[in-house]
Amino acid sequence: MKYFGALVFFVWLTVASANTVDLVVFSDPAYHQRYQQLITELRCPKCQNQNLADSNAPISLDLRAQIQQLLEKGLSNHEIEQYLTQRYSEFILYRPEVNQKTYLLWLSPLLILGVGFFTVLSLSGRSVKIKNAHTSGMPDQQQVADLLDDGGQ
Repeated sequence: MKYFGALVFFVWLTVASANTVDLVVFSDPAYHQRYQQLITELRCPKCQNQNLADSNAPISLDLRAQIQQLLEKGLSNHEIEQYLTQRYSEFILYRPEVNQKTYLLWLSPLLILGVGFFTVLSLSGRSVKIKNAHTSGMPDQQQVADLLDDGGQ
């Protein structure tokens, strides 16, 4: 019976810790939706590929509080993203802007597809040429038989 009590305690503790919610209160209810959008679209500077909403790193907790303060000051989403980009570089953005620094990032999938397409075309064209060279350069069976007959005399 004492094990059952310990089991109930640990289950309660697990459920209580799993239900912790980051309680954020805003003066305007519209800010809450913008807050959720921003923390899911911004990357934690410390974590590997994790957004601010999912990260429990101390810096992401600080950034969430800072985003809340910036929203309360009346800044737009774009202004908040620019402010955080100035402090933490474009790494904080999941979708960085297209500019001189990020052209290669945005165009590299197209370049890779183009190189792959032309490689496949050139290899398939080469195999057709090799197949045609083998069939056109080979004598037919009658010519081979005639050459063998002449060579035997």
